[in-house]
Amino acid sequence: MWGRHLILDCSACEREAVRDGDAIREFCEDLVPSIGMVAYGGPVIEHFATHLPEAAGYSLVQLIETSAVTGHFCDASGDAYLDVFSCKDFDPEVAIHVVERHFSPRSIRQTELVRDASPEAKEAVA
Repeated sequence: MWGRHLILDCSACEREAVRDGDAIREFCEDLVPSIGMVAYGGPVIEHFATHLPEAAGYSLVQLIETSAVTGHFCDASGDAYLDVFSCKDFDPEVAIHVVERHFSPRSIRQTELVRDASPEAKEAVA
């Protein structure tokens, strides 16, 4: 396995938290060490898409030594879309608990991908 990619679609989060850049920063600063990763620099957190009220919200990019954490937080719906990719393995349940603690989503849809570009992996898929 080259890496794990965790994709979380979180519905109806606590709206004040997803609309607050400082709260998103605190989430990121909690998530990274909780899953055993090391941040590379600080997170980039910017508010985008204000011309589309249904899509407006904060976006997050945090490089980690083994890849990245990214996300988008929707002001209108309170939904959050998060991705954690790392070539170092981590426990997805720990990541989910951090998301629940910071954003209290009504529900979370979880998708996990195992990333592997080796010839053996390609043959196994074919």
